[in-house]
Amino acid sequence: MTAQSRARSVLAPLAPGRIGVPVPPEQLQRYLGALHDWTAARRRELDLLDAALLRSPQRAQLTRDMMLSMALWKAVRDRLDLLLATWDSGRVGRTELERLSALVWGRLDATLDPSLLARADAGDAHPHAPGATQSGLAVSLPEACRLSDAMAAQLRTRLALDPAADELTNRLRDLRAQVERIRDQVALEPAALRAAPATRLAELDARVGEMTERHSRGGDVGGMIGPAEIEAARFERDLIVGGVERRRARGLVDRARELRADLESREAALTQLVTQCVRRVAPAPKYAVPDVAALGPLPNTAEKIEAYLKKLDQVSRAMQVVQESYTRALHEHTTLVERMAVQRERATVAGFENHRDLVAIDSITRDVLEREPSPIPLATELVEAYEMGVQWLGAQHRARTQQPKGERG
Repeated sequence: MTAQSRARSVLAPLAPGRIGVPVPPEQLQRYLGALHDWTAARRRELDLLDAALLRSPQRAQLTRDMMLSMALWKAVRDRLDLLLATWDSGRVGRTELERLSALVWGRLDATLDPSLLARADAGDAHPHAPGATQSGLAVSLPEACRLSDAMAAQLRTRLALDPAADELTNRLRDLRAQVERIRDQVALEPAALRAAPATRLAELDARVGEMTERHSRGGDVGGMIGPAEIEAARFERDLIVGGVERRRARGLVDRARELRADLESREAALTQLVTQCVRRVAPAPKYAVPDVAALGPLPNTAEKIEAYLKKLDQVSRAMQVVQESYTRALHEHTTLVERMAVQRERATVAGFENHRDLVAIDSITRDVLEREPSPIPLATELVEAYEMGVQWLGAQHRARTQQPKGERG
């Protein structure tokens, strides 16, 4: 097991503000940076967990948990792309700040199947979530991040990636921190439903306290901490999912209103993303951003609401296609800029940077890449031409250096 695979799991940053209230730009900037770092670290962690799962005898039992963790990461990453497009390097006013707040705290339509939660742990006698619905598991961005943290922690424990000896202190510290997160979550439970989770929390807190005290006295807690970690991860997940399901139970109309508000925020963010793409690259994709207003007002009967929810789901999937297409086009331009920078560095190291052919190609390529919109097919050909030029000059140089001294011109 490598040192990298033994690294402790990362935790999502705390989201600023609340829905409907603009967040100060400096707080948003810090949060977006921290969320970007978290998504990158979580992806690396999930790749390690996936590799460990393929070698694990528990592969069949844990595959659904792994699928859900990957789906959660994808949902958070997609929402981060919309947040960054709306943030636009800090060029935001009050309208954009309100839109950013809605994207953070609004419905995260990740089309997650709640049955994955219910059947994640094979042999579990107490399912954690109800059956699937067509609209998937709807959570906010902060809830999706916390759920991802809980799922990753459970996977790491079940796959035994945390060392049992030299990491006990760190594991106990993480477990105590998780108990405090659970305590905060229990406080959010409705008063009528709080007794059972409060009792469960008290029992878990006592177990963790006993282990901490025993460990401080030099006692062996290696066989005790694993089950406690699994229980804490499952408990935290149950609380998060329970909160989500209670919100869903408030009624079809509330669900439709919430999803429509989120789609309107995504529509505005996608419109900005499309504008940026059309300004920066050519040819840009030809997809139109779906118009949420074209669906008409919310109906007031259950039958019509169900049909309306299906339409909202179709709009959501269409928006995903639009986002991926325009993001891919912008990424293609960024990749060309990075490839050109690498080739310039290679030419400089080899001493070819002032060769007249490379200088000429470089000048044209720089102009094409900096142009708005930048013609991507032409830019691709120019970058490849520069790469071929560097390769050809390198081959010529090697041929001259390998030629016998008497034959050199």
